[in-house]
Amino acid sequence: MNEQTKARIKELQKEKDVVILAHYYVDGEVQEIADYVGDSYYLAKVATTVEQQNILFCGVSFMGESAKLLNAKKHVYMADDGADCPMAHMAEVEKIEEVRKEYPDVAVVCYVNSTAELKAHSDVCVTSSNALKIVKALPNKDIYFIPDYNLAHFIAEQVPEKHFIFNDGFCHVHKSIHREDVKKAKELHPDALVLAHPECTSDTLALADFIGSTSQIIDYATASDSKKFLICTEMGVFYELMQKNPDKKFFSVGHRQFCPNMKKVSLDKVLEKLEDLKDEVILPEEMCEQAKKPLDEMLRLAQ
Repeated sequence: MNEQTKARIKELQKEKDVVILAHYYVDGEVQEIADYVGDSYYLAKVATTVEQQNILFCGVSFMGESAKLLNAKKHVYMADDGADCPMAHMAEVEKIEEVRKEYPDVAVVCYVNSTAELKAHSDVCVTSSNALKIVKALPNKDIYFIPDYNLAHFIAEQVPEKHFIFNDGFCHVHKSIHREDVKKAKELHPDALVLAHPECTSDTLALADFIGSTSQIIDYATASDSKKFLICTEMGVFYELMQKNPDKKFFSVGHRQFCPNMKKVSLDKVLEKLEDLKDEVILPEEMCEQAKKPLDEMLRLAQ
């Protein structure tokens, strides 16, 4: 049945002029049929270059919003309309305004894993792969980094000349990867390198041999001479890791490395959305204008 589903998906794509973008955290069978697979930064860039008039996003809601913000004249759809990211909502507009009053020099740096509303009240967006470069490039000394505390803390340690105001948001998947889990996994696989995402807590990151975004973790493992790796991020990334490195072994460090929202996306839901192309991602015009600015600034500064 899967082969029939895949064939029908490809048929409908051509018929309806649809490009499929998928995040590394969705199931491997969905990544397999996507035209482009990547992390948030890569997919944000790709969304601005595709020729198709319809974009089908296999990921969570903020990704579809970002694609729409960067492509106002194109039609954007989510493979699963209920797939959301809790962290994307973990900051408040009222708090942003309070911080701006207290720190007139502040730059509100918004992790791309956030709602369009939060982006609309920010100065620049970042991803885990470009946050350090962009923060360094900002002239502002005061940085209010939203919504993720752990990524903010990781970046702050590398730019001590900046003053960070932290927000208390978090990714429940990465926060649940505990230091003790990594230690136990390391005991089982003592010759494995530990690769961690900066959304993990600082005590977990302290055990890592490499810290980077999802795509950076994949690149590091692929370039490394090592043959075994402990992966501290969502397990959807294992598909690409094994595709690129069939001779290497990858291990999780616990049973919680699973995002239920990302896993809502399935081949059947991709096909269902392609059949009718209903429930387009729609954002208020004024919000689009304001929220696109920090995304454009991100793309400019990250070049």
